[in-house]
Amino acid sequence: MVAGTLKSEGVVLSQSYRQPGVVLTDRRFSVPLDHDVPGGERIELFARECVAAGREGAELPWLVYLQGGPGFGANRFSGKQAWLGRALRDYRVLLLDQRGTGSSTPANRQTLPLRGGPREQADYLAHFRADAIVRDCEAIRNEVTGGAPWTVLGQSFGGFCATHYLSAAPEGLAAALITGGLPTLDGHADDVYRAAYPRMERKSLTHYARYPQDAERARRIAEYVAEHEPVLPGGYRFTTEAFQSLGILLGTGDGTHRLHYLLEDAFVRTPAGHALSDAFQEAVQGILSYAAAPLYALLHEACYAQGGRPTAWSAERVRAQFPRFDAGKSLADGAPPLFTGEAVQRWMFDSDPALRPLRETADLLADRVDWPALYDRSRLAANEVPVAAAVYHDDLYVDTEHSLDTARTIRGLRTWVTDEYEHDGLRVSGPRVLDRLIGLVRGEL
Repeated sequence: MVAGTLKSEGVVLSQSYRQPGVVLTDRRFSVPLDHDVPGGERIELFARECVAAGREGAELPWLVYLQGGPGFGANRFSGKQAWLGRALRDYRVLLLDQRGTGSSTPANRQTLPLRGGPREQADYLAHFRADAIVRDCEAIRNEVTGGAPWTVLGQSFGGFCATHYLSAAPEGLAAALITGGLPTLDGHADDVYRAAYPRMERKSLTHYARYPQDAERARRIAEYVAEHEPVLPGGYRFTTEAFQSLGILLGTGDGTHRLHYLLEDAFVRTPAGHALSDAFQEAVQGILSYAAAPLYALLHEACYAQGGRPTAWSAERVRAQFPRFDAGKSLADGAPPLFTGEAVQRWMFDSDPALRPLRETADLLADRVDWPALYDRSRLAANEVPVAAAVYHDDLYVDTEHSLDTARTIRGLRTWVTDEYEHDGLRVSGPRVLDRLIGLVRGEL
C-alpha cells in the first residue's frame, strides 16, 4: 500500500510495507543545510516510521530515535527486534538517519568532492553536529506529529543530541530518554581524552587479567606488525597504533571475548614462516575501517568543540601524556601493548583508504575555532522536561564522572547507574533498558 509520495528526480514519495508485527513507512524530508539561512541550499533527510501491526490508525505518542556515532544511520531492524518491540507498545517510532548518514544525504569520500575542495568540504561538514541535527528534528516535527511534542531516545552521541535538545528546544520534547550519552557540558576535547586514556588502560589490563594468554599473543602480533608493516586486503595500512585501536571492542558487553577470539587465530604457518592469517586480516579490516561511517572520524572530536578553541587532533596530542601507550617502549620492555579505543587520531587518515581522500578536510576541521556552544547550563538547570538516563558505571566511550556531573546539572533528571551493562546496553538488552527509562520518566520507579 502506498501512503504518500518516494523522491526520484524531484518527486517526493513515501511508501508503507510490512514486516512481522510492524508496519513501516519510509519518509523523506527537505531541510535547510544551514538553518540560519532557510532560503538557501537544502538537503534531504530519511526516516523510517514504525508502528505495531493493527495499530496503524491509533492515536499514539511519537518517539524519535537518535543513533550513536556520530556518523551512523538508524538501526535497520527486522520486525520487533531489540528495543523497538518495547517502544512500539507505547509509541509510534521514527528511526531518523541523522544528516550525512544512512540515506540522509550521505557524506563520504565519494560524495564530498561534489562540494569542491577540502575547504568547501570542511565548511559543509561544520553543519553536521548535534545542533544542526536537533534543528532538523524541529523542522520535521510539525509534519510528523502535527505540532505535538515527542519523546526522544538518544543512544551515545544521540544522547549528546538529546542534551542539546533540552538546551535549545525543550518545547519540542514530551520526554527525553538517554542511554550512555550524557556529555560533558563545557569540557574541551583535551579534558575528554585525559579522562579516557586511564579508562583505556584499565580496560586493557582487565582484558589481560581475564585472558592472560592474550598478553603474549598481543606482544607477538605487535612485533610482527612493527617489523612487516602489512597492508590489509582492503588497502588498510596496519600499524602498531592501528593494532592497538582494536581496543574499541573493549567498550561493548562481549568485546573482551571478541578480542580474545580475534587474537587467538592471528597467525598461520606459511612456506615463508608465520604470517597474519587472511581470516585475521579480514576481521581486522572490518573493525578498523570507517568506510561505512566516515563522519565518525571526521566529526568525532568536533562533538566536543566549543569555546573558541580548536580540537587540534586532541586524542593524538593527549596520548603523548600517557607514555604507557607507546607500543615501541612496551615491546622493548617485553610487555604487551595497551589497547586504545574511542580515539580518532590523524594517522587514521593515512591508514584507512576510506579516509585518505579526506585528510585535508579533517585537518581543517581540527583547526576550526568558530564552533558555537552546544549546551546551556542555566537552561538545563531550569529544565521541566521529564528526563531519564542510563549511565554505565565504567563506560569506555563516555566518561562516567562527566555524565554524572551533567546529570546533576539537568533539573529533574533521573539516573540509572549500572555496571550490569557496557556502553551497548541498549543493543544487548534493549527492552529491559528502555522499560527502565520509561518507568523513570513516568515516575513509576
